Amino acid sequence: MKPLFAALALALAATSAMAADVESHSPHPFGIRDLVMMDRVGDPQLSPDGRYALYTVRMTDYAANKGVTAIYLLDLKGGQPVKLVDKASSPRWSPQGDAFFYTTAKDGIAQLFRRSLSQGRAGDATQVTHGPLDVDAFKLSPDGSKVLLSYAVFTDCSDLACTKERLDGRAADKASGTVYNKLFVRHWDTWEDGRRSQLYIANTTDGDTAQPVRLTRGMDGDVPSKPFGGDDEFAFSPDGSTVYFDVRLAGNSEPWSTNFDIYSVPADGSAAPKNLTADNQAWDAYPVPSPDGKTLYYLAMKEPRSESDRFGIMALDLASGQKHEVDPSWDRTPGGMQISADGKTLYATADDNGQHPLFAIDTASGKASKLVSEGSVSAYSLGKSRILLSRDDLKRPADLYTASLTGKELKQVTHYNAQRLKNARVGEPEFFTFKGWNNETVQGYVVKPVDYKRGKKYPVAFIIHGGPQGAMTNSWSYRWNAQTYAGQGFAVVTINFHGSTGYGQAFTESISGDWGGKPLEDLKTGWKAALDKYSFLDGNRACALGASYGGYMVYWIAGVWNQPWKCLVDHDGVFDARAMYYDTEELWFEEKENGGTQFEHPENYEKFNPVNHVKDWRVPMLVVHSGKDFRIPDTQGLGAFTALQRRGIPSQLLHFPDENHWVLKPQNSVQWHETVNAWLKQWTSADAK
Repeated sequence: MKPLFAALALALAATSAMAADVESHSPHPFGIRDLVMMDRVGDPQLSPDGRYALYTVRMTDYAANKGVTAIYLLDLKGGQPVKLVDKASSPRWSPQGDAFFYTTAKDGIAQLFRRSLSQGRAGDATQVTHGPLDVDAFKLSPDGSKVLLSYAVFTDCSDLACTKERLDGRAADKASGTVYNKLFVRHWDTWEDGRRSQLYIANTTDGDTAQPVRLTRGMDGDVPSKPFGGDDEFAFSPDGSTVYFDVRLAGNSEPWSTNFDIYSVPADGSAAPKNLTADNQAWDAYPVPSPDGKTLYYLAMKEPRSESDRFGIMALDLASGQKHEVDPSWDRTPGGMQISADGKTLYATADDNGQHPLFAIDTASGKASKLVSEGSVSAYSLGKSRILLSRDDLKRPADLYTASLTGKELKQVTHYNAQRLKNARVGEPEFFTFKGWNNETVQGYVVKPVDYKRGKKYPVAFIIHGGPQGAMTNSWSYRWNAQTYAGQGFAVVTINFHGSTGYGQAFTESISGDWGGKPLEDLKTGWKAALDKYSFLDGNRACALGASYGGYMVYWIAGVWNQPWKCLVDHDGVFDARAMYYDTEELWFEEKENGGTQFEHPENYEKFNPVNHVKDWRVPMLVVHSGKDFRIPDTQGLGAFTALQRRGIPSQLLHFPDENHWVLKPQNSVQWHETVNAWLKQWTSADAK
């Protein structure tokens, strides 16, 4: 075995051996092995009577290198969680509360099942769907007699069996080539095969005796949208007679269009869908009917071909067709919208000054009131008298809580990972503000290293967030988690620079066309402000790290602001802005951020292009990229590593052939963190040159 690969094999073996002992029962600094083995609580669903909670827990099968999700039930009057279904997801209560529906694999195909519940005890499971294709998403009708189903099908097929037969035929074909006539050719991490996610309706009691009816026949679009759409993109009217959904019908222009529209269609499929938002060329999505069926609420942007414009809450009078914005004065972008039983209040979450709270929005006045403020509300379920929600922050992963409809009486009802957190010591976070670009207020936070001692100086991990229209909030992460660095003895500093979300739309919009300008000034002034404020930060032993836009910024500062850094870590970053335009898939983003296409405005793509400053690179850099990242393809990382090697700069390349823009598999996550941590320590140690 060659020395390089022998050393790599030994390192991987050591990493695997360490990771195998994933649950340390003695006190220790928080580490990656704690992170990957934590139970991940999600998808809370409150029963109609408000007594029970259904939810999912994703546990890690480290040996199999994957997560395994199960459905649990909790009696909110007291008692311990009960596992109801293993290897299942998407639990949804029947409207009567006497059963729940969920998806799980049967003979390798995701099917919909129903299981009765009586006084917290589950009965036998009944299979609802028997189709040859995976059920990708579903939603029950208000009376529970019907269900909306999303299947990925060839749109010219008359039934589900046709799609299955065509897929089987392709698999048997010895020729492996595919001819494409339009974009997308690939999206996020998947090569297109010609199928579209289409919306169907079926009875919940027919079993395998009837074919579901397609409601989106003739529509060349995906319901829900790809790659991250869910069941919040379609809904029943309160009487069950009408279905509302959002879809983008853009033909060959799909990769540079964000023109999603809301459609209505009779639930029996007796008429073609009708476009309710054709007047808006920007994004309309996430329909929420009012309880009386007279108003349809939804979210809408105003700027075409943008994904970072502010979503306003719109109200459509279904009788007259008149529309108005409910919340024009609320300078936030809401998501996860639900409505109260009386129709007077909408609920939604939104980034807000470093937090991700739950808000209540008065439908008459548009006034938004903060209900659950500190930390991040990642999901919630609205009941008649209380809310069930999942909540996390920088020191703890998600657990379930209940609260009144006004946000009072917040009570934690699950305590997953309590023992792990008891044994794993974490660092203390603190938010701070300073004057950044144009003397405007900018926010950031620091996390002290585990076992911090006053008077001692610590090396620093300076983390630059991605998006760029995103933020480093008071939330728990399973990818860029500050505690994994604090546990290694590093202080963490991060800045929510101009372009970040949660500080008003003008702040967010200010980055477009100025990727290397305002944000860089904020990072510089934020770094100085942190050093001035926190004496424990050792500015002579600091490394900068970032992914996606943060990776772009790492490549940018490698050429234009490399003086403070002992090392750099770049994950899936943009190295060459010109090539990026032709390599990526969602062109609307590139065109929005750079003021048009590259062939019409090449100067915009060169203004802040990191590749033009390679001659000024000098700082050791670790480059990480993945083979299934089609958002920022791995040719960007390979190009950067080539530049580093050719320049003679100390550098490493960590490449994952089986990951996308995110490193998700448990053993890959461990390898990522161990490699990054070793790189940081190598260049910030006392004897580092």
